[in-house]
Amino acid sequence: MNARKFERLAFLSSGTPEAEDAHARLAALYGESPVQEADAVVALGGDGLMLKTLHDLMGSDLSIYGMNRGSVGFLMNEYREEGLRERLAAAEASIVHPLVMRAVDRDGRTHEARAINEVSMLRQTYQAAKLRISVDGKPRLEELIADGLLVATPAGSTAYNLSANGPILPLEATLIAITPLSAFRPRRWRGALLPDKARVTIEVMDPDKRPVAAVADHAEFRDVIRVDVAMDRRVGARLLHDPGHSMEERILREQFGT
Repeated sequence: MNARKFERLAFLSSGTPEAEDAHARLAALYGESPVQEADAVVALGGDGLMLKTLHDLMGSDLSIYGMNRGSVGFLMNEYREEGLRERLAAAEASIVHPLVMRAVDRDGRTHEARAINEVSMLRQTYQAAKLRISVDGKPRLEELIADGLLVATPAGSTAYNLSANGPILPLEATLIAITPLSAFRPRRWRGALLPDKARVTIEVMDPDKRPVAAVADHAEFRDVIRVDVAMDRRVGARLLHDPGHSMEERILREQFGT
């Protein structure tokens, strides 16, 4: 890629003092364009800002390059002020696709949201949730008693899914992971790997006594009775990383604990 393709840059800040300072310094060095006119968007913050940026720009065909001004920064590149256009030109691109969640609540209302990391089903009270899991319309687990479960994308497999002892998926894998949260019955069930063309349906058993919330990344809907989850490969977001620090490389390192 030619550095001239990244003449017009837009900068987004998480709003922290560190991010705001970086925003001001980079805008002074490179100039700043509105997002809708930019060749690339540079996100300054942590993984939370990157997730929001990916959601906001999903399907826009804009390249998104993050520099860490937050804490963990798994999705971000190292912060450096010099040579930004050259770094953008040399960067490796990864395409991430979202899950689409359609949730029906107890009042019959349908809610739709996208998730880049995962869709979560979480108990709302002290009592464990009772869930039935179907894949492509066929029941596969009649009753899961647990704190909840996750349906994770490859990009999200190293986030909440990994903390719940779910599998790490290579970014290019055409898979999604279902991972239980503190499963009580079946006690030894550790989840499932499914092709990403599968449609997962989770039904809430006894929703009056055991209410459940559904969450797609940061969008939460409470008192749901049914959730359908499927990968949407029709849209994606282009994420840029410095050579040797691509999403594929980072996920591979996680699998070997490095």
